[in-house]
Amino acid sequence: MADQTHVLFVEDDDVIREATQLALERDGFAVTAMPDGLSGLEAFRADRPDIALLDVMVPGLDGVSLCRSIRDESMVPVIMLSARADAIDVVLGLEAGADDYVTKPFDGAVLVARIRAVLRRFDRANGGREGAEAGAPTGALAFGELEIDTVGMEVRRAGAPVALTPTEMRLLLEFSSAPGTVLSRDRLLERVWEYGWGGDTRVVDVHVQRLRGKIGQDRIETVRGFGYKLKA
Repeated sequence: MADQTHVLFVEDDDVIREATQLALERDGFAVTAMPDGLSGLEAFRADRPDIALLDVMVPGLDGVSLCRSIRDESMVPVIMLSARADAIDVVLGLEAGADDYVTKPFDGAVLVARIRAVLRRFDRANGGREGAEAGAPTGALAFGELEIDTVGMEVRRAGAPVALTPTEMRLLLEFSSAPGTVLSRDRLLERVWEYGWGGDTRVVDVHVQRLRGKIGQDRIETVRGFGYKLKA
């Protein structure tokens, strides 16, 4: 298991849980599968997985609450799973700190692709700008009271450290690579979430709101009808 990516999978439906676990294991992942939120939290604390897949509607401790508990202790990537594309489910999961979400029923190949994309963001956020585009700014950047160390992957606001999730860090790096330039939601989906197809822009909107709450509400400006830009 040490050489494999360890996935914590919390799902109360026996058929989905077993089938998904087998599919992930065939793709080379090590999987710990739990049927409810409380056992999922215990497994997370005991095993410290590389990524967590959490169904929204699980008994004991629902997936959103479980995500909050995990986020209180760790920046490990989290993907929420929901049987509904309901806006409330999606937004609550993302606001709780999830990096992405997948709507059930899902294709196994799509789920694996989303897992790997989130893990790549995590690796880049923890290992510097490897894989970043040529010519992107590196080193220390400053935007008002906001300081970004793109090598050490550290952010400070008015001298105080700011804790960002891997996805929030990738989003901030994307903005900082083009300060003052309007970035569309589609571009951010492609560059940060690695969606090669049209995705749900709510993912972008919620993450921008979360990022604003950490680096300053006025640092990222909404350009209505076009997207967002980082104020230089």
